[in-house]
Amino acid sequence: MTRPNISACVTTFNEERNIERCLRSLSWCDEIVVLDSFSTDRTLELARQFTDRVYQHSWLGYIGQKNLIRKMASHEWLLFVDADEEVSPDLRAEIEAVFASDPWKYAGYEFPRVVLYLGRWITHGEWYPDLKLRLFQRDKGRSGGQEPHDQVYVQGPVKRLRGQLYHYTYDNLHDHLETINRFSSITAREKHREGERFAWIDFLFRPIIRFLRGYFLKRGFVDGRRGLFIALISSFGVFLKYAKLWELEWAERACGDKPEAEPS
Repeated sequence: MTRPNISACVTTFNEERNIERCLRSLSWCDEIVVLDSFSTDRTLELARQFTDRVYQHSWLGYIGQKNLIRKMASHEWLLFVDADEEVSPDLRAEIEAVFASDPWKYAGYEFPRVVLYLGRWITHGEWYPDLKLRLFQRDKGRSGGQEPHDQVYVQGPVKRLRGQLYHYTYDNLHDHLETINRFSSITAREKHREGERFAWIDFLFRPIIRFLRGYFLKRGFVDGRRGLFIALISSFGVFLKYAKLWELEWAERACGDKPEAEPS
């Protein structure tokens, strides 16, 4: 049986520090497609060393960008990988073994993602196993979810693989906090746009629940200080999300309460 072709799809923006490692780990795929959002660093130059299928398009959001690159790919199977991720040798070998037999029994394949955080791989808490459905039949899957957290949905059965996807997510605590601040703003805007309203019960209790779940229930404490940092910052991110949702509602009301100008 001939192995089906796989298109690796990577979206980028100013990823010169990560892109070579990512694309090198995809060299076994039949095609690599890169969709860039007008990077100002060397991302494009470095990407073109691995593939001639490098395109640019204005940012459509995490979900929109993924659905656009899906249309650009040529082959029937797609492998979505972010620029700060790397396909591990074990995951590659497992995918190749599955595709050498009968991959068509499943619409998609999911696998765990493991994060390198402050110099150590995180293997407990909410960050692991962070299962990602990233390998799927093109005609049976598409990206959805709520910004900024895109995910692939497929029509049909999904098989779980054991090989890991490596994630080099934050350079340091400053980078982590900046990302949490940015993502909480995006999520609050999405919730506001969809009509979700601020509720005190969410604001007061969800951050606490998030910390308790990540640090104790999912044993984040096993990862030491890093596990504590992750649980605390994740909890703070939930607090920010609902605080910003309240801020959006307050700003909306404030605009509506402005007195009309008297005619001159």
